[in-house]
Amino acid sequence: MNKLELLRTFVRVTELSSFTQAGESLGLPRSTVSEHVQALEELLGARLLQRTTRKVQATQDGRVLYERSKDLLSHMEELEGLFRQAEAQLSGRIRVDMPTVMARELILPRLPEFMDAHPLIELEISSSDRQVDLIAEGFDCVLRVGAQPDQTVVARKVCSMPMVNCVSPVYLQRYGSPMTLADLAQHQLVHYVRPLGSRSAGFEYQQGNKVHRVPMAGRVTVNSTDAYQAACLGGFGITQVPLLGIRELLARGELVSVLPDYPAPPLDVSLLYAGQRHLPQRVRVFMEWLAATLQAQL
Repeated sequence: MNKLELLRTFVRVTELSSFTQAGESLGLPRSTVSEHVQALEELLGARLLQRTTRKVQATQDGRVLYERSKDLLSHMEELEGLFRQAEAQLSGRIRVDMPTVMARELILPRLPEFMDAHPLIELEISSSDRQVDLIAEGFDCVLRVGAQPDQTVVARKVCSMPMVNCVSPVYLQRYGSPMTLADLAQHQLVHYVRPLGSRSAGFEYQQGNKVHRVPMAGRVTVNSTDAYQAACLGGFGITQVPLLGIRELLARGELVSVLPDYPAPPLDVSLLYAGQRHLPQRVRVFMEWLAATLQAQL
């Protein structure tokens, strides 16, 4: 049995704390994952995983092997690609997560050019508003918008997204258009928070390098981008959103820009990954393509 395959399986089980999820990640039946771990334990003469009814976690020996295995597997991938004559020969699976709007508007329309250049690469693309756990869920890289509080991963800033304040024509008919910051006292804001129950920052605007916040009334609070846009279209208040997601709505007149002199600060777009040492060449190449694709359109 291929010892490297045994190590790959063991690493995924350790990262996900689950035989079932590791199998799904690797495209293997749960029984095969269990057989791989058992064969590795017999080969090394050590118990590597502590199994309970709820969770699987590494033993002390397992933790040592896990750290060594990550380095070994990373080096092996580099060696496998060392003598390839062209990047078109890169192969393997890449798992990536990105915001839904970014995937739909920017990445997927351009993706054929990457797939045509690298026909042996397979992609798994997750799109959601939630902040995934890059390591625990087995993602090679993640595109994320906004501040990055997670210090356990590397965050590479790619670009920034300009923001716009907007309302619906229905809202304008009911409340009129705010012309100054003082007018905001007579208007409604759709509050966006994550998670629900936390406090909204209010209306934000940037002057120079300083960000200001104006508390505002608002009867609707949401925690997803789809609901945020729907609330704006429904006339419930002002929203502050990336221009990317509403260009067509503005062009069709379904949304209207207001207070253009007081935009919210741009949102940084970052690529997150576990660390340079353990980054396979195929992931490096894909990340470079992602960065170039975003920079060309934002």
